[in-house]
Parts: sequence; C-alpha cells; structure tokens
Amino acid sequence: MARKKKKQLTPAEIAAQAEAMELARIQQAFEQGTNTLRDLISPSAIEIHSDYFRLGTKYGRTLYVYGYPRSLYTGWISPIINMDEVIDVSMYIYPVESAVVMKNLRTKVTQLEASMNLNAEKGRVRDPELEAAITDAEELRDQLQVGAERFFRFGLYVTLWADSLDELKFVQQKIETIFGQQMIFSKVASSQQEQGLNSIMPQCTDQLQIRRNMNTGAISTSFPFTSADLTQDKGILYGINMHNNGLVIFDRFSLENANMVVFAKSGAGKSFTVKLEALRSMMVGAEVIIIDPENEYQKLCDAVGGSYIRLSLNSDVRINPFDLPKVVDAEDANDALRANLVTLHGLFRLMLGGTAARAGGVSNGPILTANEEADLDQALIDTYARAGITSDPLTHQSTPPTIMNLYDTLLHMEGSGPQLAQRLRKYTTGTFAGIFSQQSNVDINNQMVVFNIRDLEDELRPVAMYIVLSHIWNVVRANQKKRLLIVDEAWQLMQYEDSANFLFSLAKRARKYYLGLTTITQDVEDFMGMKMGRAIVANSSMQLLLKQSTSAVDVLSDVFKLTEEEKRRLSNFPVGQGLFFAGQNHVHIQVIASETEESLITTNPAAATKR
Repeated sequence: MARKKKKQLTPAEIAAQAEAMELARIQQAFEQGTNTLRDLISPSAIEIHSDYFRLGTKYGRTLYVYGYPRSLYTGWISPIINMDEVIDVSMYIYPVESAVVMKNLRTKVTQLEASMNLNAEKGRVRDPELEAAITDAEELRDQLQVGAERFFRFGLYVTLWADSLDELKFVQQKIETIFGQQMIFSKVASSQQEQGLNSIMPQCTDQLQIRRNMNTGAISTSFPFTSADLTQDKGILYGINMHNNGLVIFDRFSLENANMVVFAKSGAGKSFTVKLEALRSMMVGAEVIIIDPENEYQKLCDAVGGSYIRLSLNSDVRINPFDLPKVVDAEDANDALRANLVTLHGLFRLMLGGTAARAGGVSNGPILTANEEADLDQALIDTYARAGITSDPLTHQSTPPTIMNLYDTLLHMEGSGPQLAQRLRKYTTGTFAGIFSQQSNVDINNQMVVFNIRDLEDELRPVAMYIVLSHIWNVVRANQKKRLLIVDEAWQLMQYEDSANFLFSLAKRARKYYLGLTTITQDVEDFMGMKMGRAIVANSSMQLLLKQSTSAVDVLSDVFKLTEEEKRRLSNFPVGQGLFFAGQNHVHIQVIASETEESLITTNPAAATKR
C-alpha cells in the first residue's frame, strides 16, 4: 500500500501560522485578564513627545546638565534634592584611566601654551581665561601623577513629574533657576525623552550619554545624600527625618539660645513631643521644670521620682511672690531687689486689674491710675524696708515680707493706699487667701518639678502662672544649671499684657542662665496676633509646627515663610509629624518613642486603656 506524502509548507505559510498562534496566545492572555506582576505594576499607557512624556496620568520631562562653572562647591546639588517637588535625579560616573588622561592633558597643555605664545608674538592683550586653563591643567597633571586625583566622566540627568503641562513648566523653571544661580546650565532632552526616561530608571542604562570631565574633588561635591540634616554628635533624639530617614539628634543648647515654641491643634501630639524631649533631656543631665495646667505630666513625674506640686486653694503649698533670689553674681545681687520690684508691679497690676489689660484690648478690671501706680511703688519699697531689706545685697538674706505686710502698709498709707488695700483683700483674708500670702514652703531641688494649676479657679490661674514663673526665675538665677522650663497652654499668660511681657523677658534672658524655655500653645492665631507672642517666637531658635487648623496655616506661613508644599502638609500631617526648625535648618520630622517611653507619656485614653 502506498504511503501518502506529507505536504511541505512554504515560508509564507509558516510565517502565517506562527502569526496565528501568536494572536491566539495574545487573545488568550487578554481573556484571562491581568494576572502577572508586570501587568499589575505597568502604567496603562505611555506617550512620548519631543519635549515631554506622559506616563499614565503623570507628565514627565527629562533635563540634562551640560555646563558647569570652573569650581564646584560641596552641597551644590542640595537645593535640587531638597526641593518640595517630585523629581528623579540620576548620576552616571565613568572612571577613566590616568595614563589616557595624562596623554590628553599633555597634548592640551601644549596647544594652550602655543596659543598663548602666538598671542604674545602678535602683541595681543593677555587672555586670563587661557592662563587659568593652563594653570588648571598643570595642577591636574601634578595631582594625577602622584595619585592624589583620578579622572571621571560625569553625567547628570533630572526628570521632573507633574499633574499637568503648566505645572511641569513651573517646576522646570524652578530647577533651571536654581542651577543658573550656580552657573550650571541645563537643557531639555529634545526628541530624546524616551532615552531620558530610560536613563533615570533604576536599570543603569545611560542612553543620553551627555558627560563632562571631572576630577575626584569635583565629583565628591556632587555627593547626592545632602538632604536637610539635623544630626549632631551630641544631644537627644527628637525623631526621624522624613526627608532621608535619618535621625534628628540635636542639642538645643548649641544654638544662640535654647528656647523653643511648639504650635499644634488639640490632639496633634504637642504634649507627647514635649514630654518625650523632657524625659530624654533628663538622661543627659538636664533639669526640667513644668507648668502643667491640665494634669498631663503627673504620670511622667512620678515615674522619674520628680516633685509634683499641686497648687489649689485647699492645698498646703505656699509661694511668696516677695522672695528674692539668692544670687551669687555681684551685678545681679545689686539689681535683685529692683528687678523683683518690677516683677511685683506687673503681678499686682494683674491681681488688681490695672494696666494688666487683656491683650485683645479688653480690660479685665478697674484701671490703676498714675497716683495708684506711684502709691503702690512706694508701698512695695516700704514693705521691704520694714522687713529690713534694702538695696544693700547684705540685707537680702532677711526673711522677706508677704502680701499681708503689703496690705498692712497700704492700709495705713495716705492717698490711694486704703483703696488699693481693699482691692487686695481677697488675696489676704478673702477668697484667694493663703496660697500666695504666706512664706514659701516649696522646694524645687529635684531633676523634674511639675507645678499643677488645674484645680485653681480661672480668675486665679494667670496670677498663679505669673507667680510660679517668678519663683522659678529666682531659683534659676540663684543656681545656674542646665534646665528646661516648659510652659504649657501659654496662651493663658499671653492674654494679659504684664504676664506676656514677663514671659518675653524670660525668653530674652534665659540664655544667660543656661535655661531653655519651651512655650506650648494651641491658640496659634491669638498667640501670633500679639506683639509679645511674635517677639517670643523671634527669640526662640527652635520651633516645632505640628498639625494645624486651616486658618492657623496662613498665619504660620507668613511668620515662617513656608513653601506651598509645606503649607499643604501642615494641615494634613498625621499625629506626631510636623516641621522641625532649628536655626536656619528645618526638616519634616516624625516623633517616635519606645514602648516604655510611650507608656509613661501618652495621654491617649485608648492607649492607656490597652495598657
């Protein structure tokens, strides 16, 4: 039986069959859907244009750098890396054999010298650029010869991303401006956007191949990890730098002053941050004094064995505002009585409702006249004199008088003294008697001291904060140590002119006594709307801005000159994140505590319940 001969396919038929099989495979893959990793991560589409490309919904544009100045300085690329824009930066560095470079430099120097000799023969004016080129080439030859330098080819490409072409153009102008200020010239990779996109992808394919010769010194200035950094060899950990995941380790006492202001809306983490700083500062030997208006610091204070002083009308705690500091410095000793008299003037204006009007312009009581001011001044001097205390520093060791003594002095004075005594009576024998009208029995000789004023009446709270701050100030002047003074809810002091002035005076003079003042408030608009509030911020070298209300963002933006990106972030920060300013530097920070630290300082009811 004859076997049937198999038909031979022509090349065209083979190609058609292969194409049909490929179409069938594609059809099958399409019907199965996106089921591979490549399908999941790839963009929906890519469009390549002459001067930009579109990847999904994002627009991109690649620039290349083609011109550099004669000298590059360390950190010249830092402004680009720290921009608040979405950009990709790619650097390609190709080492070149020193022998090849030496040969080329020898030829180049010969050409340059020949050009200079030709100019001299023709009587032309010397060319400084030509002379500088010869000098640079000779120096490079010497350094290459001894192995002090190497030679490289360097390519730098920047790809910008935006949501629209207008935004893309705006970002390009920003980058070109930053480069131009340093005499660095860049161009758009015209008709090479696809090659530019491939060149910035993390696959190490330099398809643009636009390079510049550089030696080791110049290459080293291009080190890319130059984002905003606040890491020091000493200090405490404040958190994580969100720009580069580095640690923000900082010593606030290394600045021109150690003052700090903390602005945040309720629940943004301001008390958590400040308590964490206080705890870590104690580990490096600092003492911490806190004015606590909401009983938030007791748990931490008890945990570290601190002194927790509860001020209320029912407590046994007494603070005498007439106490004088036991200062050692001769200049301060001579001025101690006069300084305390000025402080007492502000206190009694606050207590008597005089010129201590609310910062908003609304008086909180009857106004002291000029005669009443004069009588009060004389009464204060006479009260100290009756206790044997004069301007002579040797008399300052005597037992100080109290408000009861001042009341008695005013009562027996002529003029407005008896009327002032009557207005002062509620602090001596009336409703508010006792707490500030007897000799002090407070000892703040501890590494952490907390003054709790939560249980004081609203009317008495600003007076208490003023007296406590005055007492702390006397202790600070008498015994200079590394200390932090934390004033929580500072807006309560800022409501009144005299207490606001006193807080500003502390901020201005704290540096001399090794004191760092931390001012915390959530009423940003009221605080910054006051002259003294802005002055306190100006005298604070550190600022921490956590999440803010929308209305507060505009106020802070004007004061701190925030960028549009920083303004946008400020109202959307999660709890514990914010902008951390230290001197001229600022970073986006995430405050992080260990489990042990968090258990001591958290005020979150849910977290406390879990524990």
